[in-house]
Amino acid sequence: MSPEPGRVPTDAQILALHRQHAPTPEAFELVYTHCRIVCAIAEQLLRRRAHSLDADLVRAGCLLHDVGVYRLGQDHYLRHGVLGDQLLREAGWPDRLARFCSHHTGVGLSRDDVTTQRLPLPVADYLAETAEEELVMYADKFHSKTTPPVFVSADTYAARVRRFGADKVARFAALRETFGEPDLAPLIDHYGHALV
Repeated sequence: MSPEPGRVPTDAQILALHRQHAPTPEAFELVYTHCRIVCAIAEQLLRRRAHSLDADLVRAGCLLHDVGVYRLGQDHYLRHGVLGDQLLREAGWPDRLARFCSHHTGVGLSRDDVTTQRLPLPVADYLAETAEEELVMYADKFHSKTTPPVFVSADTYAARVRRFGADKVARFAALRETFGEPDLAPLIDHYGHALV
């Protein structure tokens, strides 16, 4: 069931979408738990600094951003964002929600990134354009669905992003300055995932 036009979906609608599209209980647990963690990080960052962001939209974006993982199959992982965007649009969900899927990878992928790196994506810009999209993209950097899942410190992510160029390093630094760094300790204690 898609949300009413102009309304942010409820947590129950988002949970139902996850359950409907998860191919296995294990996939559901991995993806939905990750989305809840990203949501907790974003909400913490919103509470710690004065922002005029739409908190309900941020929450929905966090809870939806990785639904495309359910459609991956043999596809390259990098495609999960565009697959999630497609999934939400096919389900009748609005553009502003679908964009959280296709515009959260790394610190944003430009049309130039797609062409010069020969990425397996339709040639387009996949850059966060709203502050809400930026926050969801940023919060996502602090947790990884690796096996086993881990929390990622700001310094670790900053070091990792260097391989993608100085522009990505600067972009992450700007996001860090805008939103601050989350306190991951309570989430580490709650979920039991290691910090890298």
